[in-house]
Amino acid sequence: MFRKTLLVSAMAAAMVASAAHAETLRWTRSADGLTLDPHSQNEGPTHALNHQIFDVLIYQDMDVEYQPGLATDWYVHEEDPHVWVFEIREGVTFHEGQALTADDVVFSLNRARHEHADMRGLLTSIKEVRAADDHTVHVETHDPNPLLPNNLTNLFIMSREWAEEHGVEEPQNYAAGEETFAVRNANGTGPFRVVSREPDVRTVLERNDDYWGIDHYPMEISELIFTPIESAATRVAALLSGEVDLLQETPVQDIERLANAPGLKNEQGAENRTIFLGMDLGAMELRASDAEGNPFADRRVREAIDLAVDQNTIQVAVMRGNAQPAGMIAPPFVNGYSEELDVVLPADAGRAQQLMEEAGYGEGFRVTLHCPNDRYVNDEQICQAVVSMLARIGITVDLVAQTRSLHFAELAREEYDFYMLGWGVPTMDSEYVFNYLYHTKAGERGSWNFTGYSDERVDELTVAMGQETDEEARNAMIEEAWQIVHDDIVYIPIHHQMLTWSMRDDIDFQVQSENTPHFKYLKFNR
Repeated sequence: MFRKTLLVSAMAAAMVASAAHAETLRWTRSADGLTLDPHSQNEGPTHALNHQIFDVLIYQDMDVEYQPGLATDWYVHEEDPHVWVFEIREGVTFHEGQALTADDVVFSLNRARHEHADMRGLLTSIKEVRAADDHTVHVETHDPNPLLPNNLTNLFIMSREWAEEHGVEEPQNYAAGEETFAVRNANGTGPFRVVSREPDVRTVLERNDDYWGIDHYPMEISELIFTPIESAATRVAALLSGEVDLLQETPVQDIERLANAPGLKNEQGAENRTIFLGMDLGAMELRASDAEGNPFADRRVREAIDLAVDQNTIQVAVMRGNAQPAGMIAPPFVNGYSEELDVVLPADAGRAQQLMEEAGYGEGFRVTLHCPNDRYVNDEQICQAVVSMLARIGITVDLVAQTRSLHFAELAREEYDFYMLGWGVPTMDSEYVFNYLYHTKAGERGSWNFTGYSDERVDELTVAMGQETDEEARNAMIEEAWQIVHDDIVYIPIHHQMLTWSMRDDIDFQVQSENTPHFKYLKFNR
C-alpha cells in the first residue's frame, strides 16, 4: 500500500548544505496558502506553503516516494494488528527551541481529528493515539488500516507547548471565518522558519540552520520569498523581468514563450489532480434556478450535461494540449484507476437534448455555476467554455468566478448548486477519493461531498476498503465502487491536469506531481 524508502548515508554525503551557494529564491504562483494553521484546511497551495515550515511523520519527496520525516520507522505492532507504531526522530527542535517529543505528535494527531479540522477525514479510522514513551507513538485504529501511513503525508506536527501558550489548541474554524494566532504565525520543525506573513501579498521565510535534515538535503536557499500573483500575465511578466525566480503553474498560453526566453526553462509533468464539475443532486429545489424541482436529481439531466461538455475541445482550445481528458476522478498512477472508466465519450448535443426532453426539461432551465479564478490552470476559462457548451442544450448558466478563498468558504457552507472542484489523491489510493467525495456526508466522512449523493453500497465499500488488508479483495471493492459511481454520473470529470513550472535556467528543480515544491531539495547550478 505504501513504500518506505530510508535516507541513506550516501545521500547525506552528496547533499550537504553549502553556505557558498546559499541565496534568496523568489517564488510565485496564483494562490496563497489559505492559512498557516496546519490542520484547518486540506488544500494544495496551503499544504505547499506549510511543508516549508512544518514537518510530517512521513512525506512524499520530489519523486512522490515515501520518505521518513519526523518518524524514522513505522510498522504494525507485532502483537496487535490494530496498532501502528511510529518511532519519532530524536534531537529535533521546533523553531522556537522546544524539543520534539511523542507528546507533540499525539497532540497534533488529535488536534487534526477536531470537528473544525479539514484533515479529520484522513483520520476517521483512529480510535486512540498515545505515547508509549518520549519517542514512540502508538496509533490504534478501530479496525486494521493498511493505509494509515499514506494518510499522514500532509499531517503536520505542531508543538503542544506553543499551541497552549497562544490559545490555539483547537484548529481554526475556517468556514466561519475565524481568526486565531495560528492563522498568521507558525512554529514548526521544518526547513524554513517564518520571518513575516502578509496573506495574499508576501510571505518571507528563512532557512532553519538547526533543521534536523540540514545534512541530508541541499538546503541551498537561505531566504525564500513567496509572492502570490493572481494575474497570469503579471506572473509571467515578473518571471521575464527577473522579479521572481520560479513560477509554479505556468499559464498554458505562455509555456512555449517561456521555454524560448533567454535564461529561463520549463519543467513539466503529470499532476496528481483531476478537474471536475459537481452538482447538488440531493436537494428538493436548487438555490438559484428557475427550474421546477431539482433537475440535477434526474440522472438523464446529468448524462445530458456530461454529453454536452466537450472535454476534448477544452483540452485543445482552453488548455492548448496541456491536459488529459478524464472519465473518472483519479489520475492513472492512483491505485484503483481504470482505463475502461477513464474514457471520454464524444460530445453529442443531439443526444443530450433528447435526454433533457425525456427528463421533462426540454425547454431548459437557468442555474448558477461557481468557479475559482485563481486555483486551477485556466479554471475560469474552463468554466466559460462549459457555459457555452451547456447553452446548446438549453441550460442557461450564470457564471460566478471568484478568488479561491471565497469559493472554498462558500462551498464548505454548502451554498452552491453547481460548482468546479479539483481533486488530488496524496495517498495514491482510491479510498481517499471515496472517503471525501462519494461517501454520504456524515461526521468525518464525505466532508467534500457537496452533491447530496448517498448510496448505501458505496458507503459500505468505502469503509471496507479502508480496513481490508487482503490486496485482491480490497481492489475488488474499489473496482465495484468505481463502477457504481460511474454509472450514477455523480460528477462531470473534465481532465487530469498537467503541470509546468518555469524558472531560471540555473535552477535544478523538478516538477512534483503533488504540485508541492519541497524547496529543501532545490539546487543552484553555479
